[in-house]
Amino acid sequence: MSVDPNTPVLRNCIRLPLPEDELIEVTAKAKDYAIMHGAAMRSKSNFSEDSLNFAPFVLVPSSFPRKEFEKAVALQPIINRLMHNVAHDEEFITTTLAETIKVDEFTANLFNIYRKVLAHGFTQRTSLGMLRSDLMLESGCPELSPKALLWRGEADEDGQATAAAAVAVAAGTGSGGGVGVGVCGGKPRAKAKTMEEEEDEAAVKRNVQLSRATVSGVSTSTVASKDRKAAAYCCWKQVEINTIASGFGHLGPASKTVQSFVLRELGHADKLPNMPHNNALAGLCDGMVKAWDIYAKPQSVILFIIEDVSYNICDQRFHEFYIRETYPHIKVLRRTLTDVHREGKLGLNKELLLGGLEVAVIYFRAGYEPGHYHSQDEWDARYLMETSLAIKCPSIQYHLAGTKKVQQALAQPAVLERFINDPEEMKAVGKIFTGLYSLDDNEAGNASYEMALRTPEKFVLKPQREGGGNNVYGVDIPDALKRMSRVERSAWILMDLIHPPLTKGYMVRPGAEMPPTIVDMVSELGIFGVVIGDADHIIHNYQAGHMLRTKLSTANEGGVAAGLGALDSPYLIDSDDEDEN
Repeated sequence: MSVDPNTPVLRNCIRLPLPEDELIEVTAKAKDYAIMHGAAMRSKSNFSEDSLNFAPFVLVPSSFPRKEFEKAVALQPIINRLMHNVAHDEEFITTTLAETIKVDEFTANLFNIYRKVLAHGFTQRTSLGMLRSDLMLESGCPELSPKALLWRGEADEDGQATAAAAVAVAAGTGSGGGVGVGVCGGKPRAKAKTMEEEEDEAAVKRNVQLSRATVSGVSTSTVASKDRKAAAYCCWKQVEINTIASGFGHLGPASKTVQSFVLRELGHADKLPNMPHNNALAGLCDGMVKAWDIYAKPQSVILFIIEDVSYNICDQRFHEFYIRETYPHIKVLRRTLTDVHREGKLGLNKELLLGGLEVAVIYFRAGYEPGHYHSQDEWDARYLMETSLAIKCPSIQYHLAGTKKVQQALAQPAVLERFINDPEEMKAVGKIFTGLYSLDDNEAGNASYEMALRTPEKFVLKPQREGGGNNVYGVDIPDALKRMSRVERSAWILMDLIHPPLTKGYMVRPGAEMPPTIVDMVSELGIFGVVIGDADHIIHNYQAGHMLRTKLSTANEGGVAAGLGALDSPYLIDSDDEDEN
């Protein structure tokens, strides 16, 4: 990934570089602190169930514009509701994936399960969605360009419209009925809010105080002198919405714990109030427990579906341990898809039974890629679970709603209208989508294909996969496309390449040379959301914390579990007025 020399650089949390002796000492402490506080993973290169490495991390938190962070937090309940409505629209999912399932075997297998479950009727109508909306700052937003400094009124108007929609969802005053909106026959329908919804919305209002639209603070790397410092606007754009195995509910807060320790050690405890509270682990686990409560069988258990080998063990286990410590009456099981095929069966009322224990909630931390299904046995296990009475996270319809093809379709305003009936909410959500283009064998898809061949450096090519490492970038796109038939292209979408501002900092990795050096980095923010309900109404809907992953600015992929990124957390900035540099 090449970096434009004119890319803006967000100002640092503290003055860098650090003196070498201080850097060596605090890094050594931070490595041990990370391991001792669960910011760790099992090594892929030297795997052992009995040992852990600290997860790669950025030494001090990376700057992030406060206005954009607060907008993302406030919009998450709208995004939750959007994805819930999409998941319950049979016609939309079927039509949108019609071409993809002809050429993508994995998506076709998922869709076949969906089709069979639909034909027999959903045994369990309630779904648990634990989503993560991934986003990146875009330094080149047309509506937020540096020219807006001269046309402040226009920028304020745009910013205020987005803030108004976010406030509407936080306050539950949007014409869409706040959080409680369902879909009937593909058309949104307002619902009266329940007591639980009002409590969730009150929490949003307490935790999110939206700032007015102001200039987010950045300094540019091309300024010739301090007197020529320019502030470049940054907005954020959606990268993807994860509906299955949305990880880092523990590692997100753990990152803040480690970096808070580092800042205190460096004498910068005064910076800690600018690191936002992060309740991701509690928020997600409480979502599972709320679903367990809805199932309403005190002896039932929560089942985690896991990979055969779990490298990201701390993130998984801390979810389990939080539930066991906070709700000791709820038992948690961990099983692979293969285990479920061998041990699982349905009871008389289609309850899922494992070794005599009834399963209330199934939380998938595996099942999102073809490698998790070694044979038909694993697919049979997935079907068994989908036909059971257990509440799934995600249910098969939620899994399909998270495919790239569905998200590409949602980026079209006419499609968005199908699921959001409040004009301000629709405007706010519409702004977060970057360009997403179909590659189907039709006029629009063929035009996208030609566009990608002409200017591949502007795009990312994405398949219907999760887990990282599957995308094709820039100059590699033409060869990839030319190897595909017209039909095979339908399994992929094209997305505008986002151009985030840079941050500068120290990236600490296991086995790397000491001391670490300052590198240029870019970050991706993930906002967690929990939504529980059925096709007719939503019972719970709330934002549930965040995580930040940071990678080298020259890297394409940034997954920490995949060994490509590093744990981080946001340090919120307002303007250049307090520039530390």
